[in-house]
Amino acid sequence: MKVTVCRKSNFNAAHRIFNPKWDNQKNEEVFGLCSLPNYHGHNYDLVVKLTGDVNQETGYVFDMKALKEIVDEHVIKRYDHKNLNLDVKDFVNIIPSAENIAVAIWNILREKIDRVYDIRVILYETERNFVEYPGS
Repeated sequence: MKVTVCRKSNFNAAHRIFNPKWDNQKNEEVFGLCSLPNYHGHNYDLVVKLTGDVNQETGYVFDMKALKEIVDEHVIKRYDHKNLNLDVKDFVNIIPSAENIAVAIWNILREKIDRVYDIRVILYETERNFVEYPGS
């Protein structure tokens, strides 16, 4: 019996959507206000979904306290109150769009969580704008 469990977390971070191969004018044409040089921030909501079998001894798919600790230690500490462009090595050569942030988070979690679980990451950049990455 496969069941999906979900953990919601949040973090605050600044970023700039900017392609360094383009000049400022083209960046502004494509990315608008998100490309302005002084950065802007979001209060991100992160939902991590794990799908797996229910353990008959515990009744759990995955211990939610353990999932909270993994997410806090390896994602929240890494991204919270950071400038993603300047402070986070994950985005040295990658534009920190919501799409790329979700993929980076999935990759971090995939290294920490047993492969018997399917992982899906949903990242809300705003209340209305979010991305979902089911992994590869």
